[in-house]
Amino acid sequence: MTKFDTVAIVDWSAGNDTGSRPRKDAIWMGIARDGQTEEPVYLRNRPVAEHAIADLIDAELAAGRRLFLGFDFPFGYPRGFGEALTGSEDPFALWAWLEARLEDSPKANNRFDLAGQINRQFPGIGPFWFNGLGRDIDGLPRKDTRDGHGMPELRRVEAQSKGTFSCWQLGGAGAVGGQVLTGLPVLERLRRRFSGQVAVWPFEPLDRPVAFVEIWPGLINAAVKDAEAQGGIRDAHQVRLLSRAVSRLPQARLRAMLDVDAPKEGWIMGQGFETELTQAARLAPPPLRDDCFALPAGVDWTPVDDALAMLQDRLHAVVEQEDVAVKNAANRILASDVIAVRSNPHLPNTAVDGYGFAYASLGQGDQILPLVKGRAAAGLAFEGAVPAGHAIRILTGAALPDGVDTVILQEDVTVGGGQIAFRPGVKTGANTRKAGEDVHAGDVALKAGRKLTPADLALASAVGISRLPVFRRLRVAVLSTGDELVDAGEAAAPGQIYDANRPMLSALVDQFGFDCVDLGRVPDDRDALRAILDGAAAEADTILTSGGASSGDEDHVSALLQDAGAMAEWRVALKPGRPLALGLWDGTPVFGLPGNPVAAFVCTLIFARPAMALLAGQGWTKPQGFSVPAGFSKSKKPGRREYLRARMRDGRADVFKSEGSGRISGLSWAEGLVELPDDALEVAEGDPVRFIPFGSFL
Repeated sequence: MTKFDTVAIVDWSAGNDTGSRPRKDAIWMGIARDGQTEEPVYLRNRPVAEHAIADLIDAELAAGRRLFLGFDFPFGYPRGFGEALTGSEDPFALWAWLEARLEDSPKANNRFDLAGQINRQFPGIGPFWFNGLGRDIDGLPRKDTRDGHGMPELRRVEAQSKGTFSCWQLGGAGAVGGQVLTGLPVLERLRRRFSGQVAVWPFEPLDRPVAFVEIWPGLINAAVKDAEAQGGIRDAHQVRLLSRAVSRLPQARLRAMLDVDAPKEGWIMGQGFETELTQAARLAPPPLRDDCFALPAGVDWTPVDDALAMLQDRLHAVVEQEDVAVKNAANRILASDVIAVRSNPHLPNTAVDGYGFAYASLGQGDQILPLVKGRAAAGLAFEGAVPAGHAIRILTGAALPDGVDTVILQEDVTVGGGQIAFRPGVKTGANTRKAGEDVHAGDVALKAGRKLTPADLALASAVGISRLPVFRRLRVAVLSTGDELVDAGEAAAPGQIYDANRPMLSALVDQFGFDCVDLGRVPDDRDALRAILDGAAAEADTILTSGGASSGDEDHVSALLQDAGAMAEWRVALKPGRPLALGLWDGTPVFGLPGNPVAAFVCTLIFARPAMALLAGQGWTKPQGFSVPAGFSKSKKPGRREYLRARMRDGRADVFKSEGSGRISGLSWAEGLVELPDDALEVAEGDPVRFIPFGSFL
């Protein structure tokens, strides 16, 4: 659960009371709700800050709001430190250890002495350093003369983050060591005070009303610098902008930022997402609109990733569930996990034709074993047991009789006189399969959201499943608009063109595994289009239109969606492509694609495909791309993501000779797309590029 009603960011300080007048290097707190920020709060010392944070938690809990509380100091130390100090890997054991020993007041604290005490428990010198007091402290060097203490210098996240400092440094420019020693005890007291109401990321699942999250204002440094240039206190700008940025993040992006695995050291939320956070910090507040496709106010060209994140966040499954026979379930979306009724294999069995025996009964050297009467075959179990020192004829797939744990290939055996002979060297358990070595009864054989393949149907059958819970096929209506269109084979008047989009889009829908509802062509007549959309909304789960999606006189798709009060024109920064008209018609999502076939094809793959998967119950899908050498050279300008029609030849990605979006032959020629990033780029032959096969979108 990642949706938060309120976001608060705290800029911590290990220093002494800074007085009644707001100033830098103090503690500041910024608060935002729905992207709207409040004036930053100046907190003159740590006791004042602790009370203010507790009051905020009380207020949010009383109001029934979920609270995201971000703090700008590490929640953990480099791996191994907590266990070495406390004897436990539990990060909260370290929090409690520090809270029990840190003495803190508005004017002084014992953090330097505590660091010296800790250092004396480690070999060598360190790991803490920088004694900032006027007296010597046993074990705490004033300069970085550390040696042999055995602790890593940085956490994994700091090693990946430019501009971060080590938590071992207690003073000097940018040091966070003092903040950790004074901050973690406060968090520990707040955890105890609000027991059961607080979850700490990434150590605990965020399933409680309040989340403590480690975050760092340096991630949005560019936005902070811009604000600082206008005057004011940097710390205040940091908490204001960072709270606003987190509050505005689409849920899908916030989930992505929180999806990390750092159970011992902790992590900086947003590391690797600096561009998105900075953009969110700078944007103007969005309006409140009852429209799942509405863009934030002030947005002009929307980056591809942002558009995808908004689609992922605002759409949900719209199809109901049904049970179907396994034989009819190919290409359907599995609605719930499938639990194996029985194990596969059901019993221990043999993988080859040969002879079975007990390995422990073998002697040294060449082996001669008498054969028992009868044989074991698939579906025909051997009744009785095989005595030690005997062998039995056994065929592939047969259950192992009692007394058999090893099988030798028939090609490695000489048979005669009711005996078999073979050379030494066979290993115990050879050529056998254990019961359940593939799937155990009670295991999850297939997970919900899978698009079922023939292999999945084989697995389901093998574990005893005869019917599968699936989602009803998504119904996708496809419509072409424009007076200029005629169907291929019809007489075309001067100025008319054949409708290439509808056959293309209908075939794509079929390939995706959905049911296509062909609505035909509609002329440039608003009333006729309105009637078609009314019927489509009643019959289909989503609607794909091509043409009429811009803002010209004959662009009736966008005009009708606008009249219905649920339309947004997304100017997505991609090539090929034009604005996407996205909206709701009587509650049914409508994707107004460009009329140009190449742009319609690319926009369908990049935007409509993952959105339809979400509507169909499959969940959000991402195409699998591969880094391959370029078989071309290109100079790309910044500002738009580009998708080039491409195919693989001789281990390299070749691109179509023309980037013109009217060259439909390039789609037929291509086997996939080369994706070039948003920024400026110089591609030379042999440089790595991302190639996405068309099959990755299916």
